[in-house]
Amino acid sequence: MSRFSEVKDLIHSMEEDFQKFYEKGNKAAGTRVRQGMQELKNLAQDIRKEVQDKKNAG
Repeated sequence: MSRFSEVKDLIHSMEEDFQKFYEKGNKAAGTRVRQGMQELKNLAQDIRKEVQDKKNAG
C-alpha cells in the first residue's frame, strides 16, 4: 500500500504547478508538470510490474 501513498503524494505535490500552468500560463510550471507526470508514469510502470510479479508468483 505504500506505493499507493507514493502516487497520492506525487499527485498532491504537483497540484500547485498544475494551477500555475493552467490558470496563470506559467511555462516553467508546465515544465515541472511534465517532469512530475514522467515520474508518475515511471512509478505506475513499477507498480504494474510489481503487481504482475505477485500475481504470477501466487
